[in-house]
Amino acid sequence: MAAGVLFRQGVPPHASYLFKHALVQDAAYGTLLREPRRALHARIVETLEDQFAEIAKSQPELLARHATEAGQIEKAANLWSKAGQRSPARSAFVEAVAQITQAIEQIATLPTAPALRREQIRLQVALITPIIHVKGYAAPETKAAAQKARLLIEEAEALGEPPEDQLLLLSALYGLWVANLAAFNGSATQELASQFLVLAKKQNATAPLMIGHRLMGNSLLCTGKLSEGRAHYDHALALYSPVEHRHLATSFGQDVAVAALAYRSMASWMLGYPVAALSDAEQTINNARDTGQAATLMYALVVASFAFTFCGKYPTAKALLDELRLLTEEKGTPWW
Repeated sequence: MAAGVLFRQGVPPHASYLFKHALVQDAAYGTLLREPRRALHARIVETLEDQFAEIAKSQPELLARHATEAGQIEKAANLWSKAGQRSPARSAFVEAVAQITQAIEQIATLPTAPALRREQIRLQVALITPIIHVKGYAAPETKAAAQKARLLIEEAEALGEPPEDQLLLLSALYGLWVANLAAFNGSATQELASQFLVLAKKQNATAPLMIGHRLMGNSLLCTGKLSEGRAHYDHALALYSPVEHRHLATSFGQDVAVAALAYRSMASWMLGYPVAALSDAEQTINNARDTGQAATLMYALVVASFAFTFCGKYPTAKALLDELRLLTEEKGTPWW
């Protein structure tokens, strides 16, 4: 402090110390040899866990960074994973991609084992949705993440280790389906939606069936089968329960009911029912706001604006798109 290298804020023992400049901090850090540096990071992890439990709990990414630098690979992977699970729920998509990628990279350095293979699958699937919002549906990164997830699941099944959570395979299929939908590959889109529905029916659970109907609805609508597509949206919406299904947005792009309602509005307009289209578009926006999910709201603002534009409600459409632009800047999702 006397030399002006550090500044103090507050009074000890509740003081904070800051380097005069980031370059000074980098220089100081660079003088440390590898083992002393690792030991310091390990001491920080231990201190945070022992004396600042609330910080350790609320900021797993902070512990993860220090555990990584300390060479505590398994602990680091677990902490990056925790951080990566929390970020999508806070609509922090850029952070989620970085944190989940870190967890995957840490696991890749460890000796393979069934538990680690299961965690690798879970993380690879979790990577798909935040990448969608940062890079786009048909981006190479999105397709690569979905393909890798499906490959890992197939490898686990070949080893007699199928994932216990059946939604993992469906999430990987969703990533492949949506990439083909965005790239206007109609035949692949319908084939993947059919695969999804077959698996959903085998599971005999409401959530997979609901999602499957939504995917088939989009597949049919975007290949010109309007009435059939709208019927699948009706099925999806009839199965939806906010309490049970709203959390699925982190695994399937956005809230399923909002997505089905948004595209049902487009189907209604194409079939010659503008009043129904506007009603669904308005409900889409209201429901999206109720979810509190930025990913769902961005999706709704885009798709609902189509119906308002088609029906000549240009000021409404413009207001939605102006809101969208500000939200994408805030969330770091330029694709939207």
